[in-house]
Amino acid sequence: MTLKDDLKAYQAGWDEVEALIKEERKVASLELRWRQLNSAYAMARGLGLLREDLSEAGVIERWAKLKEKTASQHPKAPPLF
Repeated sequence: MTLKDDLKAYQAGWDEVEALIKEERKVASLELRWRQLNSAYAMARGLGLLREDLSEAGVIERWAKLKEKTASQHPKAPPLF
């Protein structure tokens, strides 16, 4: 078997996995999807990944902080012309 054949077989395997996942999603009940969503939310909360401030102002404030932080880390390049 050549490397190309190995890569095609590997990709075909992942294509099968993707097809199975799509089928599982189609037949999943609303209850199952709700439990999965709640599990993901609980994990994010447990890991401290949730933001308390969901307002637009909070988002703008976080972007401003990021912009300020990156601007202070990277000095401005001189003009090209």
